[in-house]
Amino acid sequence: MKDLLLGPGIAHSILVFAVVIAFGLWLGRYKIKGISIGSTWILFVAIVLAHFGVRVDTTVMNFMKDFGLILFVFSIGLQVGPGFFHSFKKGGLLMNGLALCLVLLAVAVTVAIHFISGEDLKTMVGVMSGAVTNTPGLGAAQQTMGEVLNSEGVLASEVTSATAGLASAYAVAYPLGVLLVIALIIFFKAIFKVDLDKEKAELEKEDDSEGHARRMHCEVENPAIFGQKLSMVKKDGGSDFVVSRILRDGVISIPGPDTVLMQGDKLLVVTNQANVDHVRILFGKEVPMHLQDWQKIDIKTTSKRVIVTKPSLTGIKLKDLNIRAKYGVSVTRITRAGLDLVARPNLILQMGDNLKIVGPESGVDAVSELVGNRMTSLDKPNLIPIFFGIALGVILGTLPLKFPGIPQPVKLGLAGGPLIISILLGYFSPRWKITVYTTKSANMMLREIGISFFMAAVGLGAGQNFISSIVGGGYWWILYGALITFIPVLLIGLIARYLCKLNFYQICGLISGGTTDPAVLAFTQGAYGTDYPSINYATVYPLSMFLRVLVAQLLILMAFA
Repeated sequence: MKDLLLGPGIAHSILVFAVVIAFGLWLGRYKIKGISIGSTWILFVAIVLAHFGVRVDTTVMNFMKDFGLILFVFSIGLQVGPGFFHSFKKGGLLMNGLALCLVLLAVAVTVAIHFISGEDLKTMVGVMSGAVTNTPGLGAAQQTMGEVLNSEGVLASEVTSATAGLASAYAVAYPLGVLLVIALIIFFKAIFKVDLDKEKAELEKEDDSEGHARRMHCEVENPAIFGQKLSMVKKDGGSDFVVSRILRDGVISIPGPDTVLMQGDKLLVVTNQANVDHVRILFGKEVPMHLQDWQKIDIKTTSKRVIVTKPSLTGIKLKDLNIRAKYGVSVTRITRAGLDLVARPNLILQMGDNLKIVGPESGVDAVSELVGNRMTSLDKPNLIPIFFGIALGVILGTLPLKFPGIPQPVKLGLAGGPLIISILLGYFSPRWKITVYTTKSANMMLREIGISFFMAAVGLGAGQNFISSIVGGGYWWILYGALITFIPVLLIGLIARYLCKLNFYQICGLISGGTTDPAVLAFTQGAYGTDYPSINYATVYPLSMFLRVLVAQLLILMAFA
């Protein structure tokens, strides 16, 4: 028992990690004025225990730190991957441009403080990572520093001490990094004189995203399509709509490609908001009907939501299933990751897609069997491509990349490499017919375990010299971190509002995603009662995360140049 509690063995190390993580997560459940730093409490619990002499096996600590970081960033990549490249379209391009400026401004302030104060640039990287609450950036910086020092023949104990110094600077700057951003959002709300109801109404009115499905009720009035088959109308008029049902002479039917349109036919059409005017021109005016009106008349058809759970359907185009011709059933919309999509013929299916189907009950049941619709099939993730992706990410992270003006090659490291591979897997896996689907709860479990391991390891490594670092001048890190947080967020917030004319909720999402800070996102959603900030958070988060990991490594290499 003495060895378990005080000894240097593996069992002792595991015990310490378990206690640190459990107690840290317990503290993270409590909020002060509605604000919580969540799992970051693990870092501070570990620092306190390490300061009072708790030690763990170095090999175990390094493994937990690196493997935890990999699990964390890989699960993030899988989640944001499907929407990563779409985030650069239309308004997303502006949002990501502002996020890029937010990252570069933080770097500029960091370098400026380095030259003005004389503070070591390597330490400033730790301060910057804490100020922008970017844990993977800290991990990437520590790994890069360790590789450079090892290549120079520095003793292992000195390498550990140097990387722990980064963690100390990170821990000092982190709390104010969260609180200052929240304070600035409150400040923006005041100086912009925000009317929350008005801002929300504007977003709802301007929500013309091409991906969002929209239901329309139209009457056929266009003489150009009288007597034409629906397949020809779709061919000539575009395929960004689905005619779900047709009402003719009081009888509802499921239209097929050979259905002939007649004057006065009433159509239930599903399209996207941007295509509404086109549908009106193509068919005719909208009529005052509601979905309930169709359901009252429509006694022969039924609607059902089914989930794609057959791995063999991953990468298959919707039109290749030939559902309407075979079963007399229409797929009206597809929900993926909480987003309603128009069921376009060329839309590529993937595991977990939720299909809204309408038609005869026998046809609906047949389509349900075709796609699987067995939730238990989704409970067991396909781990082969996940671990294969991690292996590729580790390999990519070790490849040297040369940049002009930097004497040593840059490596993406154990944060950047797996992050890129997971984003590519998340986006391209349906096209490559690879199933990497994990349920939201499974992804969150993977992410939380990873960040918990990493935070505990970082804290246990940094705690030994944490107080001495603060007493020895580290209290200046609080000021430096505040400047790195305050200046970029203030400038970008003002530019976003007054020059780019962004909505307040968009600014909230931009800032929380650009600082990669879920605590700020949670605050804005809770304080202002809407999920709108999460849309823009997801738009800028992937690029912001990647850039913050990259610039942390670049600054470390500059420090050794």
